[in-house]
Amino acid sequence: MPVTRRSVLSLLAAAPALAACGVGGSSGSGERRRVRVAYQNFADGTLLVKDRRTLEQALPDHEVTWTSFDSGASINTAFLGGAVDIAVLGSSPAAAGLCPPLNIPYRVIELLNVIGASEALVVRANSGVTDVRGLAGRKVATPFGSTAHYSLLAALDRAGVDPASVTLVDLEPPNIQAAWQRGDVDGAYVWTPVLDVLRADGVTLTDSAELAAAGRPTLTFTVARADFVERNGDVVDRWLAATDDALKKIKTEPRVVAEAVARQLGAPVDEALSQLGQNIYLDHAEQRGPAYFGTPDAPGALAERLRDAARFLHAQRKVDSVPDVAAFRAALRVPRG
Repeated sequence: MPVTRRSVLSLLAAAPALAACGVGGSSGSGERRRVRVAYQNFADGTLLVKDRRTLEQALPDHEVTWTSFDSGASINTAFLGGAVDIAVLGSSPAAAGLCPPLNIPYRVIELLNVIGASEALVVRANSGVTDVRGLAGRKVATPFGSTAHYSLLAALDRAGVDPASVTLVDLEPPNIQAAWQRGDVDGAYVWTPVLDVLRADGVTLTDSAELAAAGRPTLTFTVARADFVERNGDVVDRWLAATDDALKKIKTEPRVVAEAVARQLGAPVDEALSQLGQNIYLDHAEQRGPAYFGTPDAPGALAERLRDAARFLHAQRKVDSVPDVAAFRAALRVPRG
């Protein structure tokens, strides 16, 4: 069952007991080390890793647990409670996590995708809204703190719409689908697979590919607790080897990846293939280019992109302050080959 921001409290309550059992490291009592992975139910290469049990096979002396979360905000809450080691997280919640008041000590260890049409702003076909400016006075849902939330605010800003003139509703994707079907909201900014359901009787006003082209890109990362990275380099290396292989397979054998994604999502293969095709994927060698991580000797633009997201969130009063770019650069761990 996916974990929401409300149900994550049960994970936090269990965190002390998990730590006593050696979660995220050696317990010293002969028990197997555990690795706790937080993921989200959208099409990406990590679902191939999960489906093939690649990490489990590479780490036979570890117990790997995968927990599905409905949003990055829920994952940040779990990080704060010490209940997660490695996670799939969007750039907006990652930027928020690195700012006060959260100040989460995690590292960005790879880029899973540049988000494209897999996240979009849609309105009900019968709403009468034909452009973003028409959202004034309307009710629009999105998961607060997510990349979709960031993109929604960016779309409103780009169209000259005061966010205060729009009733923004904080809902997780499954609840957005339910609210849409009840007619409780006029529109939503959300990601696949819920986005595909809304598109069936909705109209797309903009998407994250268009916003990226306009200078407001969003991305999906793997992040990991800083202390976990320092103490479990072998686990991080095996994770990165598995995900780098998955990133390459998305480009060379997309249907193979789609078949695994379809099994994990319970969706048709062609639907999974379509969802995979809506984002941009860079393998680790490509991620070391100047537009992204760069290299330790020549840092790329990724820290500035995270800081730009944080500055935008600060302007919207979603974070307390924005650290210097050096703080974001320090959070990046350039993926090796």
